[in-house]
Amino acid sequence: MLFPPDHWQPQAPLEPLHLDWLTDAGIEVAILRLDLIDPLISGNKWFKLIEHLKIAEQRGAEGIISLGGAHSNHLHALAAAGKRFGFATVGLLRGHPQQTPTIDDLQDFGMQLHWLGYGGYRARHQAGFWEPWQAQYPTLHPVPEGAGGLPGARGCMQLRACVGEQLAGLGWRDHDGWWLACGTGTTLAGLVLAEAGEKPVYGALAVPDDHGVAQQVEEILMEAGMTDRAYELFDASRGGFAKVDPPLLEFIEQTERACGIPFEPLYTGKALLALRQQVEAGRFAPGTRLVFVHTGGLQGRRGIGLKSC
Repeated sequence: MLFPPDHWQPQAPLEPLHLDWLTDAGIEVAILRLDLIDPLISGNKWFKLIEHLKIAEQRGAEGIISLGGAHSNHLHALAAAGKRFGFATVGLLRGHPQQTPTIDDLQDFGMQLHWLGYGGYRARHQAGFWEPWQAQYPTLHPVPEGAGGLPGARGCMQLRACVGEQLAGLGWRDHDGWWLACGTGTTLAGLVLAEAGEKPVYGALAVPDDHGVAQQVEEILMEAGMTDRAYELFDASRGGFAKVDPPLLEFIEQTERACGIPFEPLYTGKALLALRQQVEAGRFAPGTRLVFVHTGGLQGRRGIGLKSC
């Protein structure tokens, strides 16, 4: 069985985020704690996998083959799901062999790894890339990097219902929009599809423009036939892919001391810092209520010397 049994329904709590800079601006933010849905199959990665796993099951596949880097949250969640639910996983990795805490976990979870180098990994978007891998692993279903594409976005649509059921507990009748980090844009596209123009979705780009996130989002929405596209993207990359700098780390440390919620610097930390910058610039009127999506990825803290939370 590829797809997990129906009784496994992970829950993500919605909590108020209390920070001085939000209070000073009169902005309310509730944080959707996808980092808490499971110790290993964490964050938005699970929701992006759901529809891909259904397709694999329909096609009679025995497992999944996908791509990522040496600190990939996607491959970490995929490998953990494979171990939990009993299906084979293969990871095609960017760069050359190295040992990271994430790679150690992938191996412990039983994922078969292949290192593609950097040139080989860049070829992942070229026609025919998957042919030799499907020949080598004919029983595995290929899933794009980060479980992207329309299936990944459709899996993330259910986040809207998850939030809607919890707003009353915060004393909110509704929310005014979403804020989240973007690595592939898949989760953002899913929320745009789910909102269907009702509420805007704001994406903090954790990667540079040349990663093509804006184009990927547009391709997903076009494939889905979405015409009312209420979203906006903001640069939060800090000047490069996986770029981490002292001001970002200091902001994360201060935020964690203030609210007790752990963040990581590659996605959630960058997204929250970008939100503070927009709030302080007056982007949102007092009284605005936003849902911040905590996309997980806390296992990646270990790769930069921070303890896993």
